[in-house]
Amino acid sequence: MKSYRWLNFVLIMLILVACSSNNGGGISEIFATDTPLPTAKVDVTPAPDAQAAVTSFFDLLKENNYEGMYAMLSQASRDGITLEDFSKRWVDALNEMSASDFEVVITSSQISPRDAEVSYSITYQTALAGDIQRDIVMRLKNEDSNWKVQWDDALILPELAGGNQLAMEYSVPARGDIYDKEGLPIVTQSAALAFGIDTGAINPDLRNTLTAELGLLCGFDPLNIENQIDAAGPGWYLPMCEATRAEAQRLLSINPGGLVVQEYESRYYAQSGLAPQVVGYTLPISAEQYDDYRRRGYNGSERIGQDGIEAWAEDYLAGKHGGILRVVSPTGQIISTLGQRSSPEPADSVYLTIDSNLQSYAQRALEFFRGAIVVMEVDTGRILAMASSPEFDPNYFAPNNPNNQGITDMLNAGGTLNRATQGQYPLGSVFKIITMAAGLESGLYLADSPYDCQYEFTEVEGFTLYDWTYDYCQQALSRGDACNTSTTTPSGLLTLQEGLMRSCNPYFWHIGNDLYTNWQRPNDIANMARGFGLGSVTGIDQLPEAAGQILDPASQVDAVNQAIGQGDVQVTPLQVARFTAAIANGGTLYRPQIVERIQPVDGDPILVFRPEANGTLPVRAENLAVIQEAMFMVTNFNRGTARNNIRGIQFDTAGKTGTAESGSGLPHAWFAGYTLNEEERTGKPHIAIAIIVENAGQGSDFAVPLFRYMVEAYYFGSPGRISYDFGQIGFPLPTPTPFGFFDPNTDDGDN
Repeated sequence: MKSYRWLNFVLIMLILVACSSNNGGGISEIFATDTPLPTAKVDVTPAPDAQAAVTSFFDLLKENNYEGMYAMLSQASRDGITLEDFSKRWVDALNEMSASDFEVVITSSQISPRDAEVSYSITYQTALAGDIQRDIVMRLKNEDSNWKVQWDDALILPELAGGNQLAMEYSVPARGDIYDKEGLPIVTQSAALAFGIDTGAINPDLRNTLTAELGLLCGFDPLNIENQIDAAGPGWYLPMCEATRAEAQRLLSINPGGLVVQEYESRYYAQSGLAPQVVGYTLPISAEQYDDYRRRGYNGSERIGQDGIEAWAEDYLAGKHGGILRVVSPTGQIISTLGQRSSPEPADSVYLTIDSNLQSYAQRALEFFRGAIVVMEVDTGRILAMASSPEFDPNYFAPNNPNNQGITDMLNAGGTLNRATQGQYPLGSVFKIITMAAGLESGLYLADSPYDCQYEFTEVEGFTLYDWTYDYCQQALSRGDACNTSTTTPSGLLTLQEGLMRSCNPYFWHIGNDLYTNWQRPNDIANMARGFGLGSVTGIDQLPEAAGQILDPASQVDAVNQAIGQGDVQVTPLQVARFTAAIANGGTLYRPQIVERIQPVDGDPILVFRPEANGTLPVRAENLAVIQEAMFMVTNFNRGTARNNIRGIQFDTAGKTGTAESGSGLPHAWFAGYTLNEEERTGKPHIAIAIIVENAGQGSDFAVPLFRYMVEAYYFGSPGRISYDFGQIGFPLPTPTPFGFFDPNTDDGDN
């Protein structure tokens, strides 16, 4: 049959050949064409880059982008594990390892159109178990031209295959203590006593004893305690303060009726919070912080520093945790040990530059006010006291403190804000020091340049501004008195130095206007302020701080306002203390520091205080001497604005008063000053002090008495009363017992 078919094929071909020979074209013409046939093309789709996919997978892990990683899993893998469980596997493993970082190196790959295997080396850097390195193979599947990861727990660590897990056994050291410069404890890990009052159990015969003794222990005004008892009525618990048994020995021995004492173990903050905004407090690790701290070697149940030195020195105060990292079966049986830091390293202790005695007086001085006090060594930048009011009791953050029921009211009062470093205020007339410096450095003004200081200033068209003596005169007239005193009559003809001594507003408005309008030097004062360190942070580092604000004046009105520290001027008390110290020491701006040293249990200190100059006042020595002399006149000459309330002080001082309009309420009271000529006589370094009392009134009336109080506390160790026109605050008590009472009906001091 096949042979017949073959013969038929041959016959057909012969016939075709014969036909082609009889007509000119034949078969060649049948297939002939003028257009060549197209060349066949073969498109090859390259396989996706499997190594790049693995790299992307771990890049997403670096970013903690578990959702992105999950999207790179194969469909079968996603069907087998939810995003939540996938994320948890990674997070739990990294946390348990205390993995702070990792590195991945791809070593080889085998790729086919549908499948790939990529080998990589992963090294986890851990806080407690050292480096953990493993060689792992990742299998991938090509789905829709994208490589997708075939998930297995062994991709984290081979040991986790089959449902095994990681478990860290922790050893946690005790948290380190915080001390003052002399080694007196400020914060310790110890038993504490919470004191309060059961208003229904008070013995009427011992009520005064109860309130007086609690006032001594807690630093409260006994009259305020009396008022709280009366307001509460019987049957209420009033939280008071916390103390150690040693500190409360006297009160415990008296044990007046109504006293409630409850012991608890905690981190104890002495004196219900000495320099609380500086020291800070501890809180449990929050949900937002949890993963970060687990990967630093914490077990997650610790309390950590949340503010102040507690936060800044966390790495020192926490010590080094110990840990043993193990692999355990799904039933909890130990399979192997991956690494360990067998024993914890003790925490370090932090010693502050704070003088506990001086600090306690600074806090007492502000007890009835909102404001801040900063005391700084003139020649070092060492902070001896930093008070901010209202304050708070860090002991309230202890969950087992029976008194912590008052924490809500405490937080609502805003006491956690450190007004010394974060409060931003107009500086008022203290800023005239800077305007004076700009005038002197311009060469247009000399120490004896005259100006007639009257009630009114009319150099700005359309505006009439008034000196502070005009306001005092109006107050006198409203009382029916005549304007015939040094505070109610115009200051008259003054030199530039006398202008600062009298704080003559028109003189300094004139300088600001003159430089801006007449001499085309619009930014001289702003630039001088920046040279004094305003408008930028001081560099204290150990505490959060605000930069304040110094703007170039945009108008004549801005220039006039800026010249007396109003308008857009914003400063912090720390900045003011720093430039005041620089004036006192001859022009060096020191970086403020509040840590004296960090001391390990054994060996030399890790960190030791060293003075660090980080700027110089842009004022020539001869001009700085003019400013120093003018500031001396403020406190020592009869017409000086600080003289009345500092008269009789036994130490040489210089300074400048300030009264800053705040936009609402009474103005802020300022004083910035320093001591001089006392180091040889007293053996103590000179100090600069910046004080602001919010919405109190005149700086000469409110801030100057506090300056005197702090100077006496520094040199004497125990100051006298603080005298105001309306009375006195405070009386000297043995250190470290807090003071207090406020008697508005008593006035036997200078005004």
